[in-house]
Parts: sequence; C-alpha cells; structure tokens
Amino acid sequence: MKLHFTAAETDKAQDALQGLTARYGTVSLTEADVVVALGGDGSMLRALHDSLPHKKPVFGMNRGSVGFLLNSYREDDLLERLKSAQAVVVNPLRMEAETLEGVTADALAINEVSLFRETRQASKLKIDIDGVTRLEELICDGMIVSTPAGSTAYNLSAHGPIIPLSGGLLALTPLSPFRPRRWRGALLPQKSKIRFTVQEAVDRPVSAVADFTEIRDVRTVSVWQDDAVEITLLFDPDMNLDERMIKEQFMP
Repeated sequence: MKLHFTAAETDKAQDALQGLTARYGTVSLTEADVVVALGGDGSMLRALHDSLPHKKPVFGMNRGSVGFLLNSYREDDLLERLKSAQAVVVNPLRMEAETLEGVTADALAINEVSLFRETRQASKLKIDIDGVTRLEELICDGMIVSTPAGSTAYNLSAHGPIIPLSGGLLALTPLSPFRPRRWRGALLPQKSKIRFTVQEAVDRPVSAVADFTEIRDVRTVSVWQDDAVEITLLFDPDMNLDERMIKEQFMP
C-alpha cells in the first residue's frame, strides 16, 4: 500500500510526519493509494480538498487540538489500520455565486458555505428553497449552509445543530439574526437547492465563502449538494462517529 503523507506546520504534526515517512515511506499524491493527514480539522479539510481531483481516500490522525473527524495518533501498525478502516463517503456542497459585476464563480465546500456582511451594516438576504421563497427578508450578519461533516465546526460555534453523517440533512444557520428576531435557522433535506439573493447589495455588500474560496460582492448565491463528487474518509472501526456526535450535543 502506497501512502502520501501531509501535515500541518506545527511542531507536533511535523515530528509525526518525519517519524511516519521514515517508517512507511511516502509517494506523490498521484501515486498514492491512501492520503494520511496529520494535524487538526483544518489540515484534514485541506487534505480532503487536495485529494478531490485524484479521488484518493483520506485517513486523518489527530496532531492538532479538536480533530473531530480524525483518528487517534499511533505510529505503530498503520498499514494494518488502513486495511481494516471503514470508509465513509460524503458529497460536498457546490456554491455558485454571481457578483455585482455579473461574474459567475463556483467552488466546492466540504464543511460549509458561508455568507458574511462586508461592512458595518447588516446584510439583507432573501432565501429561496427549491424555488419557493421561505424568507422574503432576513437581516443578519450572515448565513451558514453546513454539511453533516461540517456541522461540528463553524456551524456549531454559531449554535447550529449537529447532524450525523448519515442524517441526510443540511443545516441552515443564521449569524446574529436581527429580523425576524426569533428565527434560528432550519434543517433541510440534503437534496434541497438553496438560493440567497442579496438585497441592497451595493450599500450592504456581502461575500460568500466555500471552505477556502471567497467571492466578494455577490448578488446571488446558490448552494446544493453535488452528488457527482464523492469524498472518501477512512476511520478506525472503533471510532464510532454517531456516538461522538451524540456525546458532543451533551457537552457542558
């Protein structure tokens, strides 16, 4: 089994990289059978994006802080762990954004698509779901559309719901909603197509971010799950993700 190792720039991750490559060797991403990511959640996210064009499975080992979707770090028996690993296939979100200048750009998001106000003024957003207007006007700092994989990241810090990987849902979570004041978001079927229209887009500019890709001064943003793109994550058999997600919801 040929491995490609990638690591965060931290001392802990780099030390692990040095030890593992000396023991197991490393090949280029194009030659590898499996990508092994060393670091935290951000490093795992970067490894998943880098592996996308090459359709390589990714096995993460925690050399960061939280590491919610990473396996525990052990240098021994790595090849045996990879052979017995369980595969979880996820589909990313595709974001299509049109700017005020009429330029259209798209990007993929494994964790979430986020909209942010760019100035001191709150954004005004119209929200359509599958062609039906659900909110004519939401005044807020921004919005998050989260996948199950990303629901324990930024979405969670914004008080959004945690979604099991098998939940078949997307989380729609507002950032500092002002009007309607009591609206706290929604859970949507993963097949939903969400469209945001930025109202007063010149005076209240908004940016759209898909994981690492930011598009400034957007007029409309459409988000949907791209079933044509598959990402494979590998986990140790004893890493019960459903149990971890349940426990996370009862953390003090």
